[in-house]
Formats: sequence, structure tokens, C-alpha cells
Amino acid sequence: MAHEPKVVWHPAAVSSLDRAKLSRHRGAVVWFTGLSGSGKSTIANAVDRKLYEMGVHTYLLDGDNVRHGLCATPQILEPVHGNPFAQRFGLGFSPEDREENIRRVGAVTQLFASAGILCLTAFVSPYRRDRNRVRHWVQSQDSGTFVEIYVNTPIEVCMQRDPKGLYQQALAGKIQHFTGVSDPYEAPENPDLELLGDSGTVEQLAQKVIDLLTQRQLLSIAT
Repeated sequence: MAHEPKVVWHPAAVSSLDRAKLSRHRGAVVWFTGLSGSGKSTIANAVDRKLYEMGVHTYLLDGDNVRHGLCATPQILEPVHGNPFAQRFGLGFSPEDREENIRRVGAVTQLFASAGILCLTAFVSPYRRDRNRVRHWVQSQDSGTFVEIYVNTPIEVCMQRDPKGLYQQALAGKIQHFTGVSDPYEAPENPDLELLGDSGTVEQLAQKVIDLLTQRQLLSIAT
């Protein structure tokens, strides 16, 4: 019987603290979660721009963008890789596929944070268990810090915004497993910051995130 190659963890010669000293700020994961249409992507992009202007090394992982590559759907994979491959490795929107989507993204955010980058994300990430797993993974590694931002916007407001018409399609039964309609959203119990997505401007909400990161001493480090 053939044996699988043993997978071992190789410690890095350069620590996260070394990288923080080089970039003069800490690596971390800032995780925006909320319903579709809550404003999390818009706010995360505004925070990203502010951090860039402050000289902070960042990268933003957006839920839609990631679905084109790392977590591509079967429909995107099939023309290039064929149906069997696409069905095996492509991710849809079932609870199990959503779990794998967040697992993959969480692993990538940990790598960014370990590299000394402040990694922002904007994902519905509807299941509390999946978000907590990412928090545990990030905090148990050398990268360290996980900040959960809950963009709390009433579903009625999200439905009014509905820029892609997803709520209308879900209510008509054309989209299955749609969070807030046919699938649940499990709000964070103790987020690091809760933003009321229907209160205040994008600029004001983004500044609240910057203020929190400053208070947590993530934007600078003594050299």
C-alpha cells in the first residue's frame, strides 16, 4: 500500500517581528463580515486607501474577486480544466463550499499577516464557526492579530441597495443558499468593532476602523 508523503512544518528564518521592524508596522488580519449589500466592501476599500496614504503595507481580499481564482466556481474552472476537475475543486455556495471558501481565504490571510502585511478582507462569511476558526488559526501562528469588523446593516437596507439584484433573484427562488433569505447569517457575538452600515458616511465608518487599529498599535512599531 502506497504511503502519502509526510507533511511537516518548516520554521521560517525571518520572524513576523523581523518583518514588522522592516515595514515599521505589524502584520494583521482585519476581517469585515456582514450581509450582502451591507457596505463591507465599500468600507474596506476606504480603509485600504486611508492605510495606503499612511504608508501602511496592505492588501484587500474581496469575496467576489477571490471567486475568480483561489476559490473559483465550477463554471469558471470548467472551460479551462474540464468538468471533472471543475466539479471536484470548484466552489459553489452550499454551506460546505462556503466553509471551504473561508478556510482557503483564512489560510491566505495568515500568510499575508506573517509577511508583515495588514490584510483586509470583505466576505459575507455567514457562519460564526468558520470565522472563529480563522481567528484561531491566525492567532496561533506567528502572525498573531485578528480583528473582526461586523458591518451591521438591516436586511431591509441591504435589499434596497441590492446593486447586483441578488436579493430579488433569491426571493424569486432563482438563487439557492442565499444568506439572509434562504440561508442564515450568524452575527458575531463579540466583534472587535461593530459598524452600523446605515449610519454615517463611508468616510466616518472607515475612520472608526483606523482609530481602532491605531488603538491596537497595529499601524506603527518602535524601531
